[in-house]
Amino acid sequence: MILSLLFFTFSFVFYVLTAVLYAGHWVFKKKWLGQTATAMSYIALASTTLILIFRAAEARHAPFSNLFESMILFIWATNVGYLVLEYKHKQRVIGVFVMTIESIAMLSAALLPYKFKSVEPLNPALQSKWHWMQDLLSHVGLEQYAIGWLDFHVFSTFVGYGAFAISFGLGIMYLLKGWFEEKGRSNVLIDMFPDTAMLDELGYRAIAWGFPFLSIGIISGAVWADYAWGTYWSWDPKETWSLITWLIYATYLHARVTRGWRGKRAAILSVAGFLAVIFLYWGVSFVLPGLHAYA
Repeated sequence: MILSLLFFTFSFVFYVLTAVLYAGHWVFKKKWLGQTATAMSYIALASTTLILIFRAAEARHAPFSNLFESMILFIWATNVGYLVLEYKHKQRVIGVFVMTIESIAMLSAALLPYKFKSVEPLNPALQSKWHWMQDLLSHVGLEQYAIGWLDFHVFSTFVGYGAFAISFGLGIMYLLKGWFEEKGRSNVLIDMFPDTAMLDELGYRAIAWGFPFLSIGIISGAVWADYAWGTYWSWDPKETWSLITWLIYATYLHARVTRGWRGKRAAILSVAGFLAVIFLYWGVSFVLPGLHAYA
């Protein structure tokens, strides 16, 4: 656990530094600051990847079993999604908002009590290895690294969360730029944002990417629940809020496709969706604990 926590410390510094560099690029318009920020994003991603690898090696199971580990997975997925977006669209100013979200997530993980950071064996309900994969890996002595419903369910869900975090950042940017345009005002920093049409389209693409992963996560979670507890759905607080979150994003996609929702209404709905994700993840764990509560 020492190595994973050491790399967590490095990662924390890297993400904060990356956010500062992106902010510096935004304010001072220096190309080298933007290039350095992008390089630091990759370094932070590599460091986060090493945290997950060391946790897996120490625990001998996928590093998704507690609040700390799942936060690292969320940060990793969000970083991957952002770097793909930056590579395709060359809009580094978006990194100011996404990397700030990442830094806040790292701070939240850092402030967790030590008991949430410790490496613990999985309880029986979480031991859901796929037997065919265990048999396959047993030929090379790696059967303990076989994945199961836990790994598939959590990984799919948090890839969706990462995409929603990016859409949240884009939604905030849209609302800020839209407000200045509505008031007929100009601001040198806001003017550096992509135009509202691009922000709207990128936010939509992020949600369209994340929604299938959330759906797969919910479906695989139901299958796993039947395996672990004998029922597909029990209206546990986590299940209920997962459904609420799914409905918010389903409403966003449905309204956009059938009603032509774009612009401000879509941005507000994307922000509301990620606030639901935050409550689903943190609020349910500490305020409405149940079978799924990481806390």
